[in-house]
Amino acid sequence: MNPLSRHTPQKRQRGAALLAAMLTVALVATLAAGAMWQQWRAVEAEGIERQQAQARWLLLSALDWARVILREDARADGPNNTQAVDHLAEPWAVPLQQVRLSSFLSALPDGVSNSEDEALSDQVFLSGHIIDLQSRLNVTALLSGDKLNPGMQQAFERLFSALGLPQEQLQRMVIQLLAAQDSKQAGAPLMPQRVSELTWLGLTPQTLSQLQTHITVLPVQVPVNVNTASAEVLYACVPGLSMTDAQNLVQQRARNHWASLDDFKKALGRNSGIASEATHSVNTKFFEVYGRLSMPQTTLIERSVVQRDQADLKVLWRDTGQWAEMHTKFLQ
Repeated sequence: MNPLSRHTPQKRQRGAALLAAMLTVALVATLAAGAMWQQWRAVEAEGIERQQAQARWLLLSALDWARVILREDARADGPNNTQAVDHLAEPWAVPLQQVRLSSFLSALPDGVSNSEDEALSDQVFLSGHIIDLQSRLNVTALLSGDKLNPGMQQAFERLFSALGLPQEQLQRMVIQLLAAQDSKQAGAPLMPQRVSELTWLGLTPQTLSQLQTHITVLPVQVPVNVNTASAEVLYACVPGLSMTDAQNLVQQRARNHWASLDDFKKALGRNSGIASEATHSVNTKFFEVYGRLSMPQTTLIERSVVQRDQADLKVLWRDTGQWAEMHTKFLQ
């Protein structure tokens, strides 16, 4: 027998064992890599969730800050708000430009707590603004009980005309709004609570994008604040007023706001009889607070609608995150 033939099976066995060992090592390495990847993803996800939770708390603080500003503004108008006036030169109307969170923390008596907090606060940016919702035409005011409000319908017709929007869509919205008011009607649309939901009533996204800064959806009928309304809204809510006159009124208001509705009537001149306390005012009860917080791994947006009754404020609703960001497209 050839001596080499006796060692061949042993060599084959050693080769098979070596191959099995290599496969085992490769399998263990693959499983270990997979476990490390899963652990890394879990840590990253936990970090993002933690940052989002921190962002929500910070945005809640921003809402509280806005409420303080609006409350102090109401107190400045007197205990009974007998001479309440809201206009665009007040502190609440000044937007908060993007600023580092560390700028706020450094203003506190104890500053930031530690170096880690200080490093993070340098990477966090906060911005926001407050919007007077009574500077816009209220879609809810199109209804008076279960009937259509003819005066408000004419105001919306003038607004659509000023913006070059199709009147057919307005008529469709009115019909659908009346249907939504009747909850017993089969197939009736839901009553909208947000401006973006007006697409349910037949408005196209293109039309809504042009209406975005001129309309709102409030739970009750409220007058238009002539101190904050745009020229288009003034033109729409004052029958007989020309667009040129509306633009002149806005320029006049920028120099000196109207302290009372009588002052506005004097500025209107021959159209003064059209303005009334039911449809026009110089103060506001409903505001929207918009906040944006940017962190290293997340950006969070929040929108809140608050109702002010003298110095008492209550939040009607809040939208946070992706939902708020979707609605924000109709506000910028």
